Amino acid sequence: MIDNQQLASVIADELKRSGYVVVEASARHVHLCREDMDKLFGKGVQLTPERDLSQKGEFLCKERVAIVTDRRTLQNVAVLGPLRPQTQVEISLTDGFSLGLKLPVRDSGNTKGTPGVLLRTDFGEVKLPYGCIVARRHLHATPEDARLLGLTDGELISIEVLGSRKTTYGDVLVRVKDGFRLRVHLDMDEANAAGLDGFTLARIIK
Repeated sequence: MIDNQQLASVIADELKRSGYVVVEASARHVHLCREDMDKLFGKGVQLTPERDLSQKGEFLCKERVAIVTDRRTLQNVAVLGPLRPQTQVEISLTDGFSLGLKLPVRDSGNTKGTPGVLLRTDFGEVKLPYGCIVARRHLHATPEDARLLGLTDGELISIEVLGSRKTTYGDVLVRVKDGFRLRVHLDMDEANAAGLDGFTLARIIK
């Protein structure tokens, strides 16, 4: 007799084979390097995990920062772990407009020539000369998932998001790596436009 967990796994596999993937909304957040972590929270202080995220090894932290520009301050912005080699700020185009920033849409890690901001906590602050982006919509997949779905690393695909406001998005970057969990990530502007509300699927369009 099949239990609920096994049934859920079977359903998930069938959906995947049919080209359907789970969609997640990525709210504004910051990735910190060790040097900037020290300046914002104290020398040698470690990130405090609050809950795991869908991708293996990634987690939401209890730590929060403010993003500051001459026009506005965004308070209580989440920090995601683990620490990275380079600090990166990921916000939406709407956030950028409110902060008075003209933001490029970039792949994660590609921050050269992007706007800088001030990050502030009660402990300290860091002036970033660059590093603020709108993250390109993307799909995480393992090599096995990619083969099953006929996808290749770095490919651009389209998806139809089956939210309450069905929406088709193009130029979705495929990122393939061992350990990834099959997910599409949209920023909050994109998620809201498609009416994401809780568990939502998208259909891959080749």
